[in-house]
Amino acid sequence: MLRQRLIRGADRHGEALGPRARVLVCQLPLAVMMAVVVLAAPAAWPGLPESTLCRFALVLQAALLAACVLVPWHRFGPLAPLLIPVLDLIAIGLLRDGTSAGLPDPGVLSVLPVVWISASSLSAPASLSLSFSVPLLASLPWLLADRAAPLAASTAEAVLVPLMMLAVSLAMHFTRTRLRHEQRRIKSKEAELEVLLADSREREQLLNTILDTVDVGIVAVDAAGRRLLTNSWQTQLEESAATAPRPAGQLPAAELLEEEGQLLLTGQDRSTPLPLERRPIRRALAGESFADYLVCFGEAAAGRVVSTGARPLKDDAGDFRGAVVIFNEVTGLVDALAAKDEVVSTVSHEFRTPLTSIIGNLDLVLADTEGLDSPVVRRVEVAQRNAERLLALVSDLLMSASAAVHVHPRRTDLAGLVEASLGSAQAHAQASRVCLAMDVRGPLWAHVDPLRISQALDNLVSNAIKYSPDGGSVRVSASTGDGLVRLHVEDTGMGMTAADAGRVFTRFFRSPAVRDGSIPGAGLGLSITKAIVERHGGSISCRTRPGHGSTFTLELPADGPPAAF
Repeated sequence: MLRQRLIRGADRHGEALGPRARVLVCQLPLAVMMAVVVLAAPAAWPGLPESTLCRFALVLQAALLAACVLVPWHRFGPLAPLLIPVLDLIAIGLLRDGTSAGLPDPGVLSVLPVVWISASSLSAPASLSLSFSVPLLASLPWLLADRAAPLAASTAEAVLVPLMMLAVSLAMHFTRTRLRHEQRRIKSKEAELEVLLADSREREQLLNTILDTVDVGIVAVDAAGRRLLTNSWQTQLEESAATAPRPAGQLPAAELLEEEGQLLLTGQDRSTPLPLERRPIRRALAGESFADYLVCFGEAAAGRVVSTGARPLKDDAGDFRGAVVIFNEVTGLVDALAAKDEVVSTVSHEFRTPLTSIIGNLDLVLADTEGLDSPVVRRVEVAQRNAERLLALVSDLLMSASAAVHVHPRRTDLAGLVEASLGSAQAHAQASRVCLAMDVRGPLWAHVDPLRISQALDNLVSNAIKYSPDGGSVRVSASTGDGLVRLHVEDTGMGMTAADAGRVFTRFFRSPAVRDGSIPGAGLGLSITKAIVERHGGSISCRTRPGHGSTFTLELPADGPPAAF
């Protein structure tokens, strides 16, 4: 990286200077050295001014320095300034005669013009030739001068400097070649990076356009809770629930934990404030994976009900890196369901009153059957059974339409509830050729609402009998552990597919096999049972196989529901 900066910096500074300035900068180091020699000569080398060759060399140097400033180099070709270093080599060769006056061999100064020549755009053979031949020719006057040294030694000394300059030129060319390769490589990498950057920007624009087009909110966070991505729909949703208006143009806070804590969020009932730890982004940052989690943004009257979901982001090692949370508004759907439940509740109430009157009058008739023919009594009994069945259906509809299931838990013996439920279902079981069995040792204490749990058990046992059309057995067992009481209702009936088992607790769901078999029912019993069990802080599950029956398991906290319930 440093090498790339140096190369770019040198190129920029070279381009910023004009032709004359560039020539002057290249000539200036040698001119400074010559000025030092002139200034120091009277004290250090008194005989130097008497040397004709030295005086000529200094005059030539002064003329070359003036030429650097006065000559309009931009009118000539790019190689024209190289005349200056060539003449510099000649001047240095003439100056070598000054060694007779005690001046150290100035041949080393040839490095400066040789570097200039080698760094130019001149071809390698030409610059190498100039770097060797010009110093060699310039040293001839020094070689032919009257000297006491042997000819062989003088010749070797005269050739040594040109050879050194040739080596310097070779080193410069190797360095330049390497720098050119490095520059080409850097330019190639820069071109690749520009292509990748342009492609990345296009992809980012496409992604942002897609995210801003969809009508769901999307938020991505890292493990520390910092916002990585938020689309415009989510920004608008957060603004609608902000307790304090956000300044115009200000983006959501980077720290999502602080941002989410300032939003007005309530539960599905649109009235209970949602605790911080139950808010969607907090749950996602805790590593939870969830879907269809309903929350309400904003005031109850104008609040927007949103279905949220989250999936964690993990690295290759499986460590948590963040999460993606989605927000899908379902206000219209929730309002429609609420309106439907209200209609169902209203109609059910309207049905219940006359049904109760009908059943009461039928009971009075059956209480005194004297004077009635047997066919009439049988018809009245059929009417009574159908009226009671219709009343049970109306009761289920009323309960399914209610906003919440109210429970009043107390210490209860579940074994007694199981025994009572099986006893009340005995007549139905005998009529369906189903054998009932109980494997629950009492007392089995739990903190539950006996009325609601009895209702749940009645639903499960009734379904087990109903969906065993060819007879069989229904067995209720119990187990304990981990602070839970488990009740298992197992039948040997028709069973279900895995797909049907996944929807069996949905309101009004009835499997195709049940509908084809003309088995009566409204598909409400299991959804009501699930609501009752969950209201106790428990859970219900189903294990089933087609043709091999089903097992429903109720898990209830032995010490009662948690405070949150």
